[in-house]
Amino acid sequence: MAAYKVGYFVGSLSSTSINRLLSKALLKVAPPDLEFTEIGIKDLPLYSPDHDSDYPPEGRALKDAIAGVQALLFVTPEYNRSVPGALKNAIDWASRPWGENSFDHVPVGIIGASIGSIGTAVAQQSLRAVMAFCNARLMTAPEAYIHLRTDAISDSGEINDEELGAVLTAYMAEFREHVERVLTVLPRG
Repeated sequence: MAAYKVGYFVGSLSSTSINRLLSKALLKVAPPDLEFTEIGIKDLPLYSPDHDSDYPPEGRALKDAIAGVQALLFVTPEYNRSVPGALKNAIDWASRPWGENSFDHVPVGIIGASIGSIGTAVAQQSLRAVMAFCNARLMTAPEAYIHLRTDAISDSGEINDEELGAVLTAYMAEFREHVERVLTVLPRG
């Protein structure tokens, strides 16, 4: 039985997302006591404060999904040196209405892959700033900016690169330790 329930976001809506491949690989190398559930973001309407008094079903489902897990993992690409709009929109929905921030004290890890050499470094820093404002408990190290070759991860998430496998395995082991440290002090669910 899993010790910790982890929700994960894939920041890309693309059906051919390398970050979706990365998420599959991460789940394969994660410690066995982490149970993962993807939290979908593609059906959310654009956030507006006009909805704060009456959240639509998609916004409520997002908040319920986050409430149903103990920790969150963001797997995100970089669009124009920042996070994709769909992911930022989901964060805006989950952090509102004022006083009902779903990220408050939640253990969070951030990772991402790119075909470029900086491997989502700028997007991750931007996302860290947003999540810090949302009072999430961020894993600050190790950072993992993955420069992903197209053949490094199979469609099923098998890692075909020994060095990448070691990096992802170490990242997930540290993420598990971070979740435990935070939840020992701030139990959730």
